[in-house]
Amino acid sequence: MKKRILILCTGNSCRSQMAEGFLKSFDPDLEVFSAGTNPSSQVHPNAVKVMKEVGIDLSNNYPKNVDEFINQSFDYVITVCDNAKETCPVFMGKVKHQLHIGFEDPAEATGTEEEILNTFRRIRDEIKRDFYQFYINEKQKEEQ
Repeated sequence: MKKRILILCTGNSCRSQMAEGFLKSFDPDLEVFSAGTNPSSQVHPNAVKVMKEVGIDLSNNYPKNVDEFINQSFDYVITVCDNAKETCPVFMGKVKHQLHIGFEDPAEATGTEEEILNTFRRIRDEIKRDFYQFYINEKQKEEQ
């Protein structure tokens, strides 16, 4: 049976989109969705750019409102920003586990274009590392 995972952020424009992309790349059998408590109008162009650098295409993704998922069941609802953690809605569907795996918001980076892109790359790499660890831990639990 496929595991269903929802990743929540405030804007659903950077961190949650990147986490969704990585989880899908780790295991195509996972059903992964991302959403925001206050979704942006588009996926951040720098998130699309730095994910493309590692072979993951987010160009067709778009921010979604968490309300679209409120009545669905998930194995995991994972918040990736403190604001979403604090404002995470009560899900009407069954949620087996709620986790928080937090990251700095790359959209708040300042500096030159290259410095900003480097912040996006650093957060991207942190998301990959932490979500890969989450994925491996879950695979090990399944095998026990």
